[in-house]
This record gives sequence, structure tokens and C-alpha cells, in this order.
Amino acid sequence: MHAHKKIGSTLKLAVLSLLMFLFLVPFLLLLLNSFKENRMITSNPLALPTGLHFQNYVNAFDKMGYVDAFTNSLIITAVSVLLIGICAAMTGHFFVRNPSRFNQNTFFLMVAAMIIPFQAIMIPLVKIYGSLNMLNNKFSLIFMYLGFGSSLAVFIYHGFIKSIPKELEEAALIDGCSRTRTFFQIVFPVLMPTTVTIAILNVLWIWNDFLLPSLILVEPEQRTLPLSTFNFYGTYTVDFGPLMASLVLTILPVIVIYLFAQKYIIQGVMQGSVK
Repeated sequence: MHAHKKIGSTLKLAVLSLLMFLFLVPFLLLLLNSFKENRMITSNPLALPTGLHFQNYVNAFDKMGYVDAFTNSLIITAVSVLLIGICAAMTGHFFVRNPSRFNQNTFFLMVAAMIIPFQAIMIPLVKIYGSLNMLNNKFSLIFMYLGFGSSLAVFIYHGFIKSIPKELEEAALIDGCSRTRTFFQIVFPVLMPTTVTIAILNVLWIWNDFLLPSLILVEPEQRTLPLSTFNFYGTYTVDFGPLMASLVLTILPVIVIYLFAQKYIIQGVMQGSVK
């Protein structure tokens, strides 16, 4: 029996190691090619670099306007995630504590909205916002992210809030707390594991998003990091070396955030599922 368990553990480790390698291969190729010259990338992208060509990163940093693009991405991501977290938590709490038929139907509509692909509404969306002269504005983009991200967040909060005893809020109200103060001082701190999970998932989505910002942000000074990588595409040629370096610079911040916060994702998902 012990031998069978050992064989099973070895096979599981081998399969997981193989899957990890397959997931890491694209990133490793991107990292290796970011240190090559164009001719080396086009001749053999799988070969190891003969030397570290750091000039690609210097060119990428300058040409993509990294500081401005990073600032735009940071503002859009931070404000969007903050608004999604607060608004979705309050909406989910309202739906749970006021179970009327109207609220239930509204909640079901929000859940149903998650199955609608963005590609089905992007043209009418851009046309409407364009007619209102609201394009090329990062705050319009933040408003759209709030709308698209709230459905999933409300769905997750809704399930978690059901596990919070209502007596906690009733005791706070008896002690003289207002409903707003009760929510932010009693309920919201209890939701922190779920809030961290939702925040991390939204950071990964909004930071790496390309399609929606490409439709809304037109002027170069408004562009986010993913949009700035298009500066390396010419009409007939592609500057592959700096392009690879720009992609590494774009995904590096979110990888660092994910590495430090991945345990909170697992913790939040597990607590939400158990409760």
C-alpha cells in the first residue's frame, strides 16, 4: 500500500512538473528573446541568446513612454478595482439583507449578464459613448470597467455575505451605528478575504486588457502599457527585440503583485466555497 502511494505521488509530481513547464515555456521564450537582436529572433527564436542585449529594454522604455503609460495603467486599474470592490460589496449586501422579488430578479439579471461576450456589445458601446463625446477619457474607461466587473464581484460577495450572522449588524444598529457605518466597520472587514480575491482577479484583468482601452483611448498620452507595445509595429516590419522587452516590462508589475498575493486568492476562494 505504501509503495502504491509513493508511485502515485511520483506520478502526480511528474504531471504537475510537466504542466508547470508547459505554462512557463511562453514566458521563458519571451524573456530569452527580449535579450536578442532582431536578426537572431527571426532566424531562430528558440535558440539561447549569445549575449545579453540590454539595449532592447532601453529602447522599449523610451519608445513606449513607459512612465506615462505605467501611470495611466496604475490610475485606471487602482480606481477601477477600488470602485468595483466597494460598489459590488454594498450591492451584494443590499441584495442579501433585502430579499425582495425585485432584488432577486436584479441579481439574476446581473449573473446572466456575465455570459454576454464583450465582442457582442463593443460596437454599440463605442458608438453611444462617441456620440456623447466621452471617448479618449480614462474615466469613461473606468466607468466601463465598473460596469463589466461588477456582475462577477456581486455574485461572489452575495454568496459570502449569506454566511455573516445578521445579529452582528443588529447589535451595531442597537448601539447607535448608522447603516453605512455598520457596513464599513462591521461587515466590510469580515469580507476582506473575498475583497482581496476580487481585487487581485480584477487587477490581472484590467492591467492586461487590450481590447477595451484600444477602443476608448485614442491619444498616445492616454494609452496604457498594453497599448504602448503597438509602437513597435510598423507598416511592414516589427521591431521584435524592443517589442519583447516592452512585453516583459508590461507584465512584470502584475506578476510581482500576483506572486505576493496568490495565497490570498486561494484563501478567499476556499473560504467562499466552504461558507
